[in-house]
Amino acid sequence: MKSGEGMKSYAVQTVPNGGHRNSTSRKLEGKPLASDALPLPVGLTNKIFMVLFFSASYYLMRRWREKIRTSTPLHMLNLGEIAAIIVQLASFIYLIGFFGIDYVQTFINKSVDGSWDSEDYREAGVNCQASQPDSCTPSIPRTPALLKGKPLKEHSDEDISEAVRNGETPSYSLEAELDDCERAASIRKRAVELVNGRSLEGLPLEGMDYSKILGQCCEMVIGHVQIPVGVAGPLLLDGFEYTVPMATTEGCLVASTNRGCKAIAQSGGASSVVTRDGMTRAPVVRFQTAKRAAALKYFVEDANNFETLSVIFNRTSRFARLQDVYCVMAGRNVYMRFSASTGDAMGMNMISKGVQNVLTYLESVFPDMELISISGNFCADKKATAVNWIEGRGKSVVCEAILKEDIVRKVLKTSVPALVELNTIKNLAGSAVAGALGGFNAHAANIVAAVYIATGQDPAQVVESSQCLTMMEAVNGGRDLHISVTMPSIEVGTIGGGTQLPSQAACLNLLGVRGANADMPGANAEQLARVVAAAVLAGEISLMSALASNTLVKSHLKYNRSSQNLLPSSQSSQNIAALTGGLLSQNVSANQTPPLPRSSSSSSFRHRRTGSSSSPPQRLD
Repeated sequence: MKSGEGMKSYAVQTVPNGGHRNSTSRKLEGKPLASDALPLPVGLTNKIFMVLFFSASYYLMRRWREKIRTSTPLHMLNLGEIAAIIVQLASFIYLIGFFGIDYVQTFINKSVDGSWDSEDYREAGVNCQASQPDSCTPSIPRTPALLKGKPLKEHSDEDISEAVRNGETPSYSLEAELDDCERAASIRKRAVELVNGRSLEGLPLEGMDYSKILGQCCEMVIGHVQIPVGVAGPLLLDGFEYTVPMATTEGCLVASTNRGCKAIAQSGGASSVVTRDGMTRAPVVRFQTAKRAAALKYFVEDANNFETLSVIFNRTSRFARLQDVYCVMAGRNVYMRFSASTGDAMGMNMISKGVQNVLTYLESVFPDMELISISGNFCADKKATAVNWIEGRGKSVVCEAILKEDIVRKVLKTSVPALVELNTIKNLAGSAVAGALGGFNAHAANIVAAVYIATGQDPAQVVESSQCLTMMEAVNGGRDLHISVTMPSIEVGTIGGGTQLPSQAACLNLLGVRGANADMPGANAEQLARVVAAAVLAGEISLMSALASNTLVKSHLKYNRSSQNLLPSSQSSQNIAALTGGLLSQNVSANQTPPLPRSSSSSSFRHRRTGSSSSPPQRLD
């Protein structure tokens, strides 16, 4: 699950009398432990064996001391001493196993890249890893489903489609039953056609490795949608050239961004800086009173407790590192905003695992704490919020460039003063009038969405990732233009999710950031965020220039119009002639305003918002 907002929230059980938490809460994380087989709660069992170990050790030490005093051979043992040695060894083995097994399992249960993005995938019992692309076999033994007395896979595709249509076979189980992801998608597609009575002929099946989708990218698959991918560039950023892939169906977008890249390159390139790198997750918990809620806030924000919380959080991954936690109260509810670095992964699953561990610990300290949800919308994921705009989420990036006066004039067909004035009136004042939240830009979301789709990012996170402040100033005596974009919430990753699909992985490879960076974990994701910000910078430059020179409409009429679904010219002419004839029959000339309709109730009307009454406007003949 990449988004995280839809994650299940668990009410973790508390243990009476302050005892150690049993394995119930640990099972919620999907990790079976050896302690699950104990007949007694873990806390009670631990106490029993610790008492036995130290009691047996004390008894043996006293007995051996007496033997040394009386010169009795130590190897001569009575029945009590034999029993004490057995108890000591048994309790020692148990304690070593208990305290060591959890540490060992944190490494055994990890995925290869150290992230936890594939754990829900494994827990579902599906084995469709990239190393076994042709396998869609459940890893948990199961009884094959039967249809008319025969295993499902032995029937024809049409028969299975009919069974899905009639409800005899669950659609979601096709991959597991057939061991063939592409065949399952084909059968499901046919079943959807039968149920709805509409053709899906234009939705392709071929050309996609469905084994890499199952359990990680999409469910109930029936095909894939084709989106054109264009490239803009070369984009000169921080001394390196990048060719930026953009997946979009909006004409002019790639061409416009490409023009911005040209202006940047001919002016010496752009530079970028990452000011912050940390994914966030904010669970919400509740207490009986606000006073108890405040106690948790003080405890979590106490610097003396941060090291403990960090150890508990960090042990869930090799790459997750807790950075800070701060709390906000709303009555007796506490929202804890955790921030952590997550390597080259976007990190929602990774940070959620760490937060779950910390919550389990906090419940042992505050037994009266009630977990409402692991996400309390203070994160804030897939929403334009002030907390992301101010505090940042993911990568916070600033990208800038200085455009030469002659480049502005020759390439962008406008002037520096015109761009500065337009940016102030449109991007700053206009957005303020609209009440924008992080939307002080021309069209940052356009570029962010196109790059995100091409590189396998979560498209829903365009909402906060496109929060952008575009600034333009005249520099060098008013001759040149300094332009910058400030983007506090770029949420990207180069591993996990859609980045593992072949097409998206190819686009990441084009940028040189495919997969995890073995030498500097997190460097690839950070570089991708820089490229996104620089592409937005190029897009802002070009669109603002088109607006300043009043060429936007002309460009869109040329590149962003399709005549495929328009009426033939002859029919269009007939429709216009018919409309003109209708107007002439009413004696309305082209230069005359049609008469206003009379109100059936009165000659006055009410304002749609204030409700105040006023007279209708008078015609001037």
